[in-house]
Amino acid sequence: MPWEWPNRGEILLDTHTLLWARSAPDLLSPEALAVLGSADSALYLSIASLWECVIKSSIGKLDVPDDFYRIVSSDYEILGIDVSHLEACASLPLHHRDPFDRMLVAQARVGGLILVTRDRDIARYDVPIMTA
Repeated sequence: MPWEWPNRGEILLDTHTLLWARSAPDLLSPEALAVLGSADSALYLSIASLWECVIKSSIGKLDVPDDFYRIVSSDYEILGIDVSHLEACASLPLHHRDPFDRMLVAQARVGGLILVTRDRDIARYDVPIMTA
């Protein structure tokens, strides 16, 4: 289900949305830029996204500055993973095989969050999304 203005609510960033917001904001949609820059938006980042960045960085697929995680954790509310997220993830259909993205879907569903993403496979889930 697509995100509709003015239902800003609470926002969960997909990993690529975070990376674009930090290094290439021109890649983001006008709606995403507006929400990310709005004081009315509560911005969440999953620990799963940070873990994905750590893994990609360690295998040479992503270059992040040394203080990236500290900076990001001060700019966004970090959403941990709890049992309700695991249960929701376990019950998801296999529209998407990426475990990090499946966790983001589960967290958005459990928390009533709008997921900002451009991943078309995520759009196949019953979760509110906004195009990144």
